Amino acid sequence: MSVLSYPFNPSEILRLKRKLKRELLADGSARIKKNIAILGGSTVNDVADVLELFLLKQGIEPTFYLSEYAQYWQDAMFGNESLNLFKPDIVYVHTTVRNLERFFPEIKDSKEDAEKRLDDAKDHFLSMWRKLEETFHRPVIQNNFELPAYRILGNRDTVDYRGRTNFVNRMNSFVSEYAAKHESFFVNDINYVSACFGLDKWHDVNSWCMYKYACALEAIPYLSFNLSNIVKSIFGKNKKALALDLDNTLWGGVVGDDGVEGLEIGSETPTGQAFLEFQQYIKKNKEIGVMLTVCSKNDYNNAIDGLNHPDCALKPEDFLVIKANWEPKGRNVARTAKELNIMSDSIVFVDDNPVERENVRRSLPSAAPDIGTVGDYIRVLDRSGFFEVTTLSEDDLKRNEMYKANALREQEMHSFEDYGEYLKSLDMTAEIAPFAPVYIQRIAQLTNKSNQFNVTTKRYTAEEIAAVSESGEYIDLYGRLCDRFGDNGVVSVVIGKKEGKRLCIGLWIMSCRVLKRDMEYAMLDVLVDSCKKQGIEKIEGLYYPTAKNGMVKNLFGDFGFKKISEDDAGNTVWELDTAGYVNKNRYIKVN
Repeated sequence: MSVLSYPFNPSEILRLKRKLKRELLADGSARIKKNIAILGGSTVNDVADVLELFLLKQGIEPTFYLSEYAQYWQDAMFGNESLNLFKPDIVYVHTTVRNLERFFPEIKDSKEDAEKRLDDAKDHFLSMWRKLEETFHRPVIQNNFELPAYRILGNRDTVDYRGRTNFVNRMNSFVSEYAAKHESFFVNDINYVSACFGLDKWHDVNSWCMYKYACALEAIPYLSFNLSNIVKSIFGKNKKALALDLDNTLWGGVVGDDGVEGLEIGSETPTGQAFLEFQQYIKKNKEIGVMLTVCSKNDYNNAIDGLNHPDCALKPEDFLVIKANWEPKGRNVARTAKELNIMSDSIVFVDDNPVERENVRRSLPSAAPDIGTVGDYIRVLDRSGFFEVTTLSEDDLKRNEMYKANALREQEMHSFEDYGEYLKSLDMTAEIAPFAPVYIQRIAQLTNKSNQFNVTTKRYTAEEIAAVSESGEYIDLYGRLCDRFGDNGVVSVVIGKKEGKRLCIGLWIMSCRVLKRDMEYAMLDVLVDSCKKQGIEKIEGLYYPTAKNGMVKNLFGDFGFKKISEDDAGNTVWELDTAGYVNKNRYIKVN
């Protein structure tokens, strides 16, 4: 639904929001359902309405709790029955600079008085955040603060201890510092959003005086969209890869016609500089774990020659897959997804040609943003939030290296006639153990990102993973796999709840990049051993079918479980006796 893709028309979204909601709910998409509590320091109805549209588009169906006007602090600190019964999955605190009014210093204040006011503001928010954590144990998203509408001290307002600008900047630093120390606390950066929108337009006096909207009505889609990117990232709905066109996308000109020497790239011309800066931006995305691929209608050798241009920031080795041929681009994007073992809806297709973008949108669920001209490329991709970072794990930083190692494994596999001999040659070792604090964020991330090898598609927050680890009611295991090509990182997670002498498996996931390497058998062996040591006689496995997890429909059957029930929806229950179990892993040394 392009109307909800950045860059969008906020007036159109506000005007059509009911129609858009009906169309999204009727499109047949599978969505996860989440409860979101919005605690507002101002009117929040339209924030929720527009946020719902963006989340529906991103695969999340929200239900909202909305606080009464300006009751954010009271709801957080004292609660109420409705909020407690609502059981939010996320709490969003929608406060703005207007909620700092009562704390702002007066011109007559001494420096000590001004510091006391700042401390009071910090205590006000700190006590609320602590109470929310204590009450709900769920992720909290907090707005930082936009700059004030006026500077009574002019340019000195940012320096003087009595300046409102100075006060806001220090509060924003405080919010950021708190977020840096608390893994499940996230900042909705309305300071940045308001700057992009324009402070003069953002501070719409009529919207405040008439409706108690803390920002202009037309700013709400930008605020809600920015917020939606945080929510979808928390719940594993980020994109994973870029499929990049070459000619007039990564450089100016057509390499097959103009030759390498005729390409416009580098600092010698304004347009060449813009293409270079776009390539540098793309390379920075690679550093946070975004997988880079090429999808270009081109002769392969010409494409490689173009990427080897001395002024290119991106080189052939920066790309995991290079599809440079004359096939339809939708077909190439689909093949790229298959080679990377990801779904095609995880890929963002970037092409200057609107016809190619439309063709890809029609043939695949891949995003294909309208990127404009080269001067717009960075802004459009960056503000679209496709790769919103809420956590940045060691595995994220190494993702491209991991996939390159996978390609080497794939090449080596073809040199073996016997697959078992190939697996032996990998010299695999696995670390399989109960959840460790150092891996909590990665485990939660994996539960939210894994859709194919996932028997129940249950999602967990980091707080829930930590609670499972600490409760004693569960057997929980993570698996990390290494081989002679490198470290695959944490690739598998199992959670089972103990019920007397039974263990019910509520989650079994594995990264598709380690399929068919015996890792699932290694995990099962350790799980059964853990069960035996704790007196558990039977393990129960559950499979709930989705549009994406068909590959594990018979996983428990392959493990040797007996199917004991199946309902009309295809949900199945399986059972295994731990007595007499024989280990199944043949190729992995388990530490």
